[in-house]
Amino acid sequence: QVQLVESGGGLVQAGDSLRLSCATSGRTFSDYAMGWFRQAPGKERELVAAISRNGGNTNYPGSVKGRFTISRDNTKSMLYLQMNSLKPEDTAVYYCVAASRALTPSTATFSRWYDYWGQGTQVTVSS
Repeated sequence: QVQLVESGGGLVQAGDSLRLSCATSGRTFSDYAMGWFRQAPGKERELVAAISRNGGNTNYPGSVKGRFTISRDNTKSMLYLQMNSLKPEDTAVYYCVAASRALTPSTATFSRWYDYWGQGTQVTVSS
């Protein structure tokens, strides 16, 4: 019932910036906590950022905190991820995700709490 479509990925050099976007449709956007996961080859999916339904609370792992910023525009039903100072280790497929229940800082890190996933967008950071 919820569709998520990511865009904005690409090939960049270390130190560059990218802005990922996620367009949503199907249900009221503000009913969902949102986030971004990423998955590199041979590795498990990991949370990159999460944001509460009203945008008042955000969470980031230490690996991206200070470099990435998640935001949402509930009026436009859009989710964003601003990525600055990109590093080669940021290379992965990035997924937009939506959760139908409220999340805590601990539960937000588990993929099972998210009900909907986009198809992903590739981000490649070269040295």
